[in-house]
Amino acid sequence: MLRLFLTSLLLATPMAAQAADAVTITSPRPLPAAHDRARLFLGGSIDMGKATDWQRDMIAALADERVAILNPRRPDWNPAWKPEASDPNFREQVEWELAALDSADIIILYFAPGSQSPVSLLEMGLHARSGKLIIFCPDGYWRKGNVDITAERHGAHQVSSFDALLREVRARIGQVNRGLH
Repeated sequence: MLRLFLTSLLLATPMAAQAADAVTITSPRPLPAAHDRARLFLGGSIDMGKATDWQRDMIAALADERVAILNPRRPDWNPAWKPEASDPNFREQVEWELAALDSADIIILYFAPGSQSPVSLLEMGLHARSGKLIIFCPDGYWRKGNVDITAERHGAHQVSSFDALLREVRARIGQVNRGLH
């Protein structure tokens, strides 16, 4: 469903706009030194690579925006890495994500139905009060009640569809970029 929506959105976008400013930084590449455009962290369901690659679709949909997209889903992820602080590959990933979250102006958290996304829940807790979050948690996510109540309590912005998520992300990118210049 997401792919169909984003594909139709891309087809409706003029080709000249698609060649614009979006830059994607994927873990573990270094974060840019200059903060000269809005930074968007793509947090949410990955589930060790089992969840749909919604990040790829979001990156394509935002190709015409002046934004640095911080993508934690890495193509070389190895599920054999031990989720322990002593594993250097695992540590590198977690440290990259923490730095990217802190650096981001906007954080998407997408909780996909059928996924568990425990790291995304942790990230939500870390940033619930930051004003950076845009949360999309549709029916079918196993802890939707927890997400809804926590978002409400801490004033984290929630959207009810991918269309609304994309509109809100675009609006926030514009607000951030106006403040940078």
